[in-house]
Amino acid sequence: MAHATRPRPTACLALADGSLFYGHGFGAVGETVAELCFNTAMTGYQEIMTDPSYAGQVVTFTFPHVGNVGVNAEDDETLTPVAAGMVVKWDPTEPSNWRAEEHLSTWLARRGRIAIGGVDTRRLTRAIRQQGAPHVALAHDPSGNFDVGALVAKARGFAGLEGMDLAREVSCTQSYRWDEMRWAWPEGYARQGQARHKVVAVDYGAKRNILRCLASAGCEVTVLPATATAGDVLAHSPDGVFLSNGPGDPAATGAYAVPMIRGVLDSGLPLFGICLGHQMLALALGGRTVKMNHGHHGANHPVKDLETGKVEITSMNHGFAVDGQSLPEGVIETHVSLFDGSNCGIRLRDRPVFSVQHHPEASPGPQDSFYLFERFAASMAG
Repeated sequence: MAHATRPRPTACLALADGSLFYGHGFGAVGETVAELCFNTAMTGYQEIMTDPSYAGQVVTFTFPHVGNVGVNAEDDETLTPVAAGMVVKWDPTEPSNWRAEEHLSTWLARRGRIAIGGVDTRRLTRAIRQQGAPHVALAHDPSGNFDVGALVAKARGFAGLEGMDLAREVSCTQSYRWDEMRWAWPEGYARQGQARHKVVAVDYGAKRNILRCLASAGCEVTVLPATATAGDVLAHSPDGVFLSNGPGDPAATGAYAVPMIRGVLDSGLPLFGICLGHQMLALALGGRTVKMNHGHHGANHPVKDLETGKVEITSMNHGFAVDGQSLPEGVIETHVSLFDGSNCGIRLRDRPVFSVQHHPEASPGPQDSFYLFERFAASMAG
């Protein structure tokens, strides 16, 4: 009896240490070089792929059912996918969801993003945890021809994210207004028509749902590019300033962002930061940031509020962290990760200035931390 021949692999993931993972390519054809991370979220692959914080990274999804709800224009967190590529256990199935507008593979191909299916993602995740986020080359060739030596060499040649300013690449290039609020049944996205507070949001790679949460909290939002100066921000006469999430090394982006943040702090305005914004606020206040071994990426991260004792399940996506031991006098650590004790929040003792490492906009993820946007609004009202 003749044995069926196994189909030739059409995609290859090469790690800088020489490890090779073969599978089935989908999405765009070509090659990309990036840092590899893993995300443990069970939902929201479209939001993850379009999160600007993933610039320069290929995402391994630990949950195998990726692609089963398709994609739709409403769930993009930015205009196009920002993550460099996607690694999954099973090939995406036909979408089965009433909101689906397109197949994941078609969506990825149209936007130039490479994906590989059929990979042992458990083994790959263990490798990331043990050796840190590796540098990789991901190739998709329908004919299955791969120059493995060249791919490994490209992975080894990747400069890495440490010292890299990526916020400038994913930020808006000119200012704009935002008034769309959070999605709600049955009307979908409503518009904010009765704003009580004027907020300037500095865009280091802002997710749309963060801006929606600000609008839902009663804010009229003006978004400025990452390179905005304190003068640019204060010229809008805001009631408060928001520092967004974003990719790359906070110390690199901080070269131009920290002087702006210090100028805003000198003005006495309420200030709220998330993720990269949190890290750069810490730098502006005199703290330090460090590169993590494999980072935090998922929608099930327990964070403890040290001031109330409450534990929140949060969404996270970061490869750098604030060194809690470096915080100067007057800067209070408010939140910590219950996974590893790393810093997840700070505030000034006597002023309405605070930030968190996790993502309270819950896109994707739990909604335990929505109250932070209301806290920001209350600080402006006060």
